[in-house]
Amino acid sequence: MTTKASQIVLNTQDSVAPIGIIAMDGAKELGIKINNYLVQWAQDSGINIDSYLIETTCPRFSSGDAKALIKESIRGDDIYIIVDTGNYSCTYELFGRQNAMSPDDHFQDLKRIIQAMSGKAHRINVIMPLLYGGRQHRRNYRESLDCAVALQELAAMSVENIICIDAHDARVCNAIPLIGFDNVMPTYQVLKTLFRSIDDLNITPDTFAVVSPDEGAMHRNMYYASVLGVQLGMFYKRRDFSRVVNGRNPIVAHEYLGNSVEGKDIFIADDIISSGESMLDVAQELKKRNAKRIICYATYSIFTNGLEKFDEAVNNGIIDHVLGTNLTYRTPELLSRKWFHEVDVSKYIAYFITALNHDVSISKIIDPHSKIKDLLARYNVKDGDNM
Repeated sequence: MTTKASQIVLNTQDSVAPIGIIAMDGAKELGIKINNYLVQWAQDSGINIDSYLIETTCPRFSSGDAKALIKESIRGDDIYIIVDTGNYSCTYELFGRQNAMSPDDHFQDLKRIIQAMSGKAHRINVIMPLLYGGRQHRRNYRESLDCAVALQELAAMSVENIICIDAHDARVCNAIPLIGFDNVMPTYQVLKTLFRSIDDLNITPDTFAVVSPDEGAMHRNMYYASVLGVQLGMFYKRRDFSRVVNGRNPIVAHEYLGNSVEGKDIFIADDIISSGESMLDVAQELKKRNAKRIICYATYSIFTNGLEKFDEAVNNGIIDHVLGTNLTYRTPELLSRKWFHEVDVSKYIAYFITALNHDVSISKIIDPHSKIKDLLARYNVKDGDNM
């Protein structure tokens, strides 16, 4: 088996079944990009196909009730359903008012689409980059575990593979031990965007460091530090366990553990920027320790409290750059910010679909460590045109 996706597509007799892609409302943009890669690879291999996208809709009655409709045959297809559970820009009419779709609404529509298939698809795979309910990953009190229950629901509906990207805690897969669950990390795509977007980076232990914003993000940042060959520091959140505010114990202070960051560019990686307060606090603490530039990355940059605080932090020299992926909804205002750099993960997902469709190991399609090693070699010789 070769390692090029286009050559794998050429060998159609090795595929599980014909590919069908369903991009749910909220994931249309990502679905189109993924489809374009797959179509191009197929055409390069001599396969005449215009699109893998399957037309679907989830209309609603004015009372809020809904249904799913698949407008094409999916019989015998290897179906990949792409859903963005965090896209609040999608709306529907409810008793004469426009109502923004919540993660619950997106997940219900996903189940409706699976119901509409009526068991006719050869296989059902769900690509859910932002894992539904994933932030509630463990039980401390009498609490629900929405993500675990949702995964079990999908397993009961005959979904065979679930693919998420940078899950808050991938151990939630223990809820569904008998079906495929892949937590994909777009490390190569992040570093590629980092090197292309930010000038004068010098990736050496004396000039660059990686810092984890908390203990929960250590495994992400440890990988970045390891592949870049730089030092790793971390903050831990000191909390007030005598109080509960908005369902959690409030943070009292961020304490730093690690070597000196003085004069170094700092890279901070996390899965999500929600309000962004923790990221801003960490950046301020690093600036107090005389760090040079602060580069933040979050797979899901949702900025629930708006962009004003980050604009202010950039203007005051606290933060220099923010990277985020195109795996969930980004507001036009965010995309217009010069300090924001988008990481395109659509090609990576297209590779993954190709591998699953041919039942081959993903390592035969993509070796992130090898690709990052090559990327660093090109960057170190300033061969930017080939990155």
